[in-house]
Amino acid sequence: MPELRKDPIIGRWVIISTERSKRPDQFANSGEGPTEQECPFCEGSESKTPAEIYAIRPHHSEPNTPGWKLRVVSSIAPFLRIEGELERQGKGLYDMMNGVGAHEIIVETNQHINNICDLNEEDIAKVFTSYIDRITDLEKDQRFKYVLVFKNYGWSAGGGRIRHSRSQLIATPVNPKRVKEELAGSHAYYNYHERCIFCDLIKQEMDTKERIILEADGFIAVCPFAARFPFEVWILPKKHSCDFTSLDMPMRLNLAYIMKQVLSKLKKGLNDPPYNYILHTAPFRRPSKAGYWKTIDRDYHWHIEIMPRITRVAGFEWGTGFYICPLPPEDAAKFLREIKV
Repeated sequence: MPELRKDPIIGRWVIISTERSKRPDQFANSGEGPTEQECPFCEGSESKTPAEIYAIRPHHSEPNTPGWKLRVVSSIAPFLRIEGELERQGKGLYDMMNGVGAHEIIVETNQHINNICDLNEEDIAKVFTSYIDRITDLEKDQRFKYVLVFKNYGWSAGGGRIRHSRSQLIATPVNPKRVKEELAGSHAYYNYHERCIFCDLIKQEMDTKERIILEADGFIAVCPFAARFPFEVWILPKKHSCDFTSLDMPMRLNLAYIMKQVLSKLKKGLNDPPYNYILHTAPFRRPSKAGYWKTIDRDYHWHIEIMPRITRVAGFEWGTGFYICPLPPEDAAKFLREIKV
């Protein structure tokens, strides 16, 4: 019989549809997407992208020239633009503001490699360093409240025609609704229990071990209890922290290890599926808004959500806000645990 499961953080309901269930190995990816276009992100093609905003260059080479390990450039088709003022206004019951923000592309390697799991751990740690440095820099801009980092890998996940490992970063002048739901749910739990809900989640998962994929050096990877998608994975630090930007270099390397392991397991077990990952971290806290999310340091917990794109969201999901997951997360976790990489 199908199960209804409630996400304990934001209260979202998920249907675990066991009657539609497949064996885990039946979810393997079967499509490559369209023909690849010429790559503007490889070393030597610097003139084909906007000027770099940030780079890791071990040999101190000149900006916008070869010699880099990682580059960050503006998107050529930004969702939000850095120029201008917000100019908030109302038109009757409708609220508006200018589309001010930042949209940047993190080019994760100078080599033509598609999946970040095929980089070595040191280079994956450099990617996390770039996230931290760019979030820290964008926090100085008083127009911005949040920076979302995400990756679209594969055609059906929005990865485009160019198969070069990259992620994106968007700074927004408002806090995203999905993040605010987590903040509100975490705050409500803390007010009642005086504990972080994510820390309690980690403890329970470590006790039951049903949904754990692996633990490694301060991090845990789990298939969440109310998984929205088959093989959805969350990576969380075991030690409480609300800000991803507080991650020191040893912990960045540890995170790189567990990220490489999880994505390599997905690649091997599901035939290199398309996926998205997103980083949820605490929003910026401005001194001018004293008391705003005043317990966030204690009640929120940064994490990374990885979502393979191997099922489709259809009318019921759009109409209700429910998700239908055709594979119990316990089965998905067991399948991934047993894959050797």
